[in-house]
Amino acid sequence: MSHPSSHPLGNIGDGDLTVANILRHGSTWHSRRSVRTVGADASEMLYGDVAGQVAALARGLQALGVRAGSVVGSFLWNTREHFEAYFAVPAMGALLHTINPRLSAEQLVFTINQAADEVVIADASFLDRLAEIADRLPTVRVVVVVGGFEDGALGAWPGEVLRYQDVVAGQPTDFPWPEVNEKAPATLCFTTGTTGDPKGVAYSHRSIWLHAMSLCTANAVALNSRDCGYIITPMFHANAWGYPFATFWAGGDLLLCNRHVDPATVVEAIERYQPTFSNGVPTVWNEILNYADADPSRDLKTLNRVILGGAPIPRTLRAGLDRYGVAALQGWGMTETSPLITMNRPPRTEEDTDPERRADGQGRVLAGVEIRLVQPDTGEILPADGYAVGEFELRGPWIADSYYGLESDDRFRNGWLRTGDVGTLDPLGYATLTDRAKDVIKSGGEWISSNELELTIARHPDVLQTAVIGVPDDRWDERPCVLVVMRDGAETTLADLRDTLLGSVPKWWIPERWVELDELPLTSVGKFDKKRMRANYAEGKLNVQRP
Repeated sequence: MSHPSSHPLGNIGDGDLTVANILRHGSTWHSRRSVRTVGADASEMLYGDVAGQVAALARGLQALGVRAGSVVGSFLWNTREHFEAYFAVPAMGALLHTINPRLSAEQLVFTINQAADEVVIADASFLDRLAEIADRLPTVRVVVVVGGFEDGALGAWPGEVLRYQDVVAGQPTDFPWPEVNEKAPATLCFTTGTTGDPKGVAYSHRSIWLHAMSLCTANAVALNSRDCGYIITPMFHANAWGYPFATFWAGGDLLLCNRHVDPATVVEAIERYQPTFSNGVPTVWNEILNYADADPSRDLKTLNRVILGGAPIPRTLRAGLDRYGVAALQGWGMTETSPLITMNRPPRTEEDTDPERRADGQGRVLAGVEIRLVQPDTGEILPADGYAVGEFELRGPWIADSYYGLESDDRFRNGWLRTGDVGTLDPLGYATLTDRAKDVIKSGGEWISSNELELTIARHPDVLQTAVIGVPDDRWDERPCVLVVMRDGAETTLADLRDTLLGSVPKWWIPERWVELDELPLTSVGKFDKKRMRANYAEGKLNVQRP
């Protein structure tokens, strides 16, 4: 038997790591599962019919001049039409730009022009936003409207305005999906731009495919064909964290929230449609839990897990969901990472040397992602010992290595993404964030963790929301200031809250400045807007107390 002297290639085929592959698999082998929009505009479509509807949309877009390399904007809520665009646009070789409706008018103009959208598929509820800026969008030729509208809705804008149903009506329900390079861009999402202009991240077909596979693993979300996912995270934000693609591929049912994320609608949908998992940010799920707690007849029992990101999970929220049998799973990610990097599932018992600390952390790095801790200024690699504090850097097949349309950016160092998140990494790969680099509080030359202060304060049962920001101090350069929202009827004072920190954090960390508010400002994706909080403090808009 002869043996070749070298093996330049393996004997395994390349496969087809594209969005069209996900479409074919889900619609063929899970044809009886469904995607449903809940709320006032409820609709349902079987997966077996998805391929035909997606093909009809692709045919309609093709008739409007969309070709491989074209950019189509989606200015939509979590709806069936948005789901169809998720597949139709990338599968035909074009790029889907998911437009964030919560951006300012200036940011909308910047992102649409940066992407060079040619066609925009827009919900009728957003036409007034488009009308304000339509004359500043030179690349947009056609607006396709989902829902009813009147002639002249975009004023004197000279482009075409068409109805979605007219674009797809009568179109063939098959499409000759082209061969697409798996590394070609498929979807485009912009960061929220809280500091400077938003920056675009183009997810490739390959990155979407591999990220979806990762979500299905047991160390991550364990998506499978017995699941029903209630997608609350907006579909204009990081592909709704990848769940529409992954759940469809795994053969689980999908519930899309439309624009209805008020607690009553969410709880009623859970009771009616019985999803097994959902997602979102802690601020949204705090409200849902409070609504359910107010009525003993409410039932969330079909949910077995909620994946939360964007902020640490307060222990009160974790315990509250646990009362309903719902596991609160902490994930960590960002627009630049597709987004999932870590998932906080406990290690084997014999490995769990610090369960309490790990419970409040962001979780264990997923297979496929490389992670390291570095000294932010020098790039010196720090030990993964659970004690060294530094900035997390990442790279991998679903991690960005540049921004869309930008040749360079200081967020990237030698192929690694500089996350801007500061914390510790332990020997088992568990990450614990202590701050965003821009939010680090340096008092008297020493760091104070705003994240740890927030988690400690949030454990108090009378606290609904809390955020800690750094503010100028004549003596120490900077000190922490606590902003807090109390639960209705709470009798706890700010002095009481301050005293609860004694013995829980270093004494010199304990804030002197406290502010009680009715609500905390949020970013467009539901995270605490600390930039706005600091600006309000600087402008004297906060009633600061020293209890």
